[in-house]
Amino acid sequence: MKKAIWVMLVVLLVTGSAWAKDFSLTKKAGPYTVLIAIDKNPPVTGPNKMTIGIKDGGGKDVIDGVVAVDYGMPAMPGMPAMNYKSDTSLKGRQYVANLDFSMSGPWSITVKITRAGKTQVVKLNVDVK
Repeated sequence: MKKAIWVMLVVLLVTGSAWAKDFSLTKKAGPYTVLIAIDKNPPVTGPNKMTIGIKDGGGKDVIDGVVAVDYGMPAMPGMPAMNYKSDTSLKGRQYVANLDFSMSGPWSITVKITRAGKTQVVKLNVDVK
C-alpha cells in the first residue's frame, strides 16, 4: 500500500512540474531572434509577467533598444475591442513587461522593437484562461 502511495506522489510531482512550464516561443523579427516567455501557461486573467530576450544576427544580446508591447482582444458581439499598451524595463539582458488580461479568451500581442531608428515587430496570439 505504501509503495502505491509513493508511486502516485511521484507521478503527481512529475506531471505537476511539466504543467508548470512557462509559455514560451522564439520568433524572427528582421535581423533579430526574439525569445518571448510568459510566466503562466496558459496565460490567465489578471497580471502576467512577460520577458523578452532579443539577439542580433551574431547572437549578441540587444540591450540598447526600446521595446513596447501592445495587446488586445478583438470586438465581439455586445463588446467593443480592447486595446492596451505596456512599456518594458530592462532587467539584466531581458526586457520585462506586465500584461493584465481583463478577461479570458483569444488575445493578440505585438512586440515592437525600435533600435537605430528602425522598428521590427513580432506578433503572437494567446488563449487566456
